Amino acid sequence: MKVRGCQVTVRTVLRARSRRYCTGMRPSTSLAPLMIAVMAALALSSGCATTGAVPRPFPGATGATGATGAGAAPNAPDAPIAPSAPVAPTAPDLLARRFDGRAIAQFALGFRGVPYRLGGADPGGFDCSGLVQYVFAQYGLSVPRIVEQQYEIGDTIRPAEIKPGDLIFFNTNKRGDGASHVAIAIGQDSFVHAPNSTGVVRIETLGSAYWGARYVGARRISPSSLTATR
Repeated sequence: MKVRGCQVTVRTVLRARSRRYCTGMRPSTSLAPLMIAVMAALALSSGCATTGAVPRPFPGATGATGATGAGAAPNAPDAPIAPSAPVAPTAPDLLARRFDGRAIAQFALGFRGVPYRLGGADPGGFDCSGLVQYVFAQYGLSVPRIVEQQYEIGDTIRPAEIKPGDLIFFNTNKRGDGASHVAIAIGQDSFVHAPNSTGVVRIETLGSAYWGARYVGARRISPSSLTATR
């Protein structure tokens, strides 16, 4: 509106000046600079009003709409996530689940990754006989704490008769013929145990050279077998 107003005012002045020239008045030479300035202003105001040009931002300006090179700051890389500790499986409901060898084996497998701890008998850390005692206790069966005594309970079975939930015994000592290590069978040739050599509860195979050479026997634990041995 201001630009258009300026154009009307300028044109009015020019018409007035033209009438004076037409009536025979002599134009003053001092009007020439004024005429030039007026014509320049008219041209500039007309150009801004019709072209719709958008002023470009001055060099170094920030936050200007349409400026090139502007962009969102890159996202910071995510911090590495620390590995979570093994989660102990939920204890079985003794009233709803009867004793079963497969259930024993499956429950014991839930402790894979738990660290070995000498004298440990809880999910914070196990030794070999502590794992056996803890797992069987969740099914209402009380077994001795040490390997030598666990080797004396239950029914003796042959290697071909091993089933999930049975106890497998080894002699890892260089002397004697008794048992010094125990594991829980998860199949005829595989077992889960807490060996101090690897530091965590894990699965091994009876057919391996190391464990096969140190096998001394297997026992089947059941409520009836525990009653008979007592």
